[in-house]
Amino acid sequence: MIVSVRVQPRASKDEISGAVGGALKVRLRAPALEDRANEALCEYLAELLKTPKAAVRILSGHHSRSKRVEVRGVTEQQVLALVTRVV
Repeated sequence: MIVSVRVQPRASKDEISGAVGGALKVRLRAPALEDRANEALCEYLAELLKTPKAAVRILSGHHSRSKRVEVRGVTEQQVLALVTRVV
Protein backbone atom coordinates (compact mmCIF):
# COMPACT_ATOMS: atom_id res chain seq x y z
CA MET A 1 0.00 0.00 0.00
CA ILE A 2 1.36 3.43 -0.95
CA VAL A 3 0.28 6.39 1.18
CA SER A 4 0.72 10.11 0.54
CA VAL A 5 1.91 11.81 3.71
CA ARG A 6 2.35 15.46 4.66
CA VAL A 7 4.84 15.79 7.54
CA GLN A 8 5.10 18.61 10.06
CA PRO A 9 8.42 18.28 11.93
CA ARG A 10 9.14 19.81 15.36
CA ALA A 11 5.55 19.46 16.57
CA SER A 12 4.68 19.32 20.25
CA LYS A 13 3.79 15.61 20.00
CA ASP A 14 3.69 12.74 17.51
CA GLU A 15 0.18 12.43 16.09
CA ILE A 16 -2.00 11.96 13.03
CA SER A 17 -3.87 15.25 12.64
CA GLY A 18 -6.18 14.31 9.77
CA ALA A 19 -5.99 14.56 6.01
CA VAL A 20 -4.78 17.49 3.91
CA GLY A 21 -5.21 17.55 0.13
CA GLY A 22 -5.62 13.78 -0.06
CA ALA A 23 -2.56 13.12 2.10
CA LEU A 24 -2.31 11.84 5.66
CA LYS A 25 -1.05 14.71 7.86
CA VAL A 26 1.48 13.52 10.45
CA ARG A 27 2.96 15.77 13.13
CA LEU A 28 6.32 14.60 14.52
CA ARG A 29 8.49 15.85 17.38
CA ALA A 30 11.66 15.02 15.46
CA PRO A 31 13.43 17.84 13.60
CA ALA A 32 13.98 17.71 9.85
CA LEU A 33 17.74 17.41 10.35
CA GLU A 34 20.01 14.53 9.41
CA ASP A 35 17.07 12.34 8.30
CA ARG A 36 15.66 12.21 11.86
CA ALA A 37 12.10 13.16 10.84
CA ASN A 38 12.09 10.50 8.09
CA GLU A 39 13.21 7.82 10.54
CA ALA A 40 10.66 8.99 13.10
CA LEU A 41 7.92 8.86 10.45
CA CYS A 42 8.73 5.25 9.54
CA GLU A 43 8.87 4.21 13.19
CA TYR A 44 5.62 6.01 14.05
CA LEU A 45 3.66 4.56 11.11
CA ALA A 46 5.01 1.07 11.85
CA GLU A 47 3.92 1.40 15.48
CA LEU A 48 0.42 2.66 14.60
CA LEU A 49 -0.15 0.01 11.94
CA LYS A 50 1.39 -2.76 14.07
CA THR A 51 3.84 -3.76 11.37
CA PRO A 52 7.64 -4.15 11.45
CA LYS A 53 9.66 -0.98 10.88
CA ALA A 54 11.30 -2.71 7.92
CA ALA A 55 7.88 -2.86 6.20
CA VAL A 56 7.71 0.96 6.03
CA ARG A 57 9.87 2.92 3.60
CA ILE A 58 9.82 6.33 1.97
CA LEU A 59 9.59 6.07 -1.82
CA SER A 60 9.88 9.78 -2.65
CA GLY A 61 10.09 13.12 -0.89
CA HIS A 62 13.09 12.46 1.35
CA HIS A 63 13.84 16.21 1.51
CA SER A 64 10.25 17.44 1.32
CA ARG A 65 7.29 17.65 3.67
CA SER A 66 5.18 15.79 1.10
CA LYS A 67 6.17 12.13 0.86
CA ARG A 68 5.05 8.88 -0.72
CA VAL A 69 5.41 6.06 1.79
CA GLU A 70 5.13 2.35 1.08
CA VAL A 71 3.74 0.19 3.86
CA ARG A 72 3.85 -3.53 3.16
CA GLY A 73 1.43 -5.93 4.79
CA VAL A 74 -1.42 -3.52 5.54
CA THR A 75 -4.77 -2.88 3.91
CA GLU A 76 -6.34 0.36 2.78
CA GLN A 77 -8.90 0.00 5.58
CA GLN A 78 -6.13 -0.06 8.21
CA VAL A 79 -4.66 3.18 6.85
CA LEU A 80 -8.08 4.84 6.60
CA ALA A 81 -8.75 3.85 10.20
CA LEU A 82 -5.85 6.14 11.23
CA VAL A 83 -7.66 9.14 9.75
CA THR A 84 -11.12 8.23 11.03
CA ARG A 85 -9.74 7.68 14.52
CA VAL A 86 -8.71 11.36 14.55
CA VAL A 87 -12.06 12.75 13.38
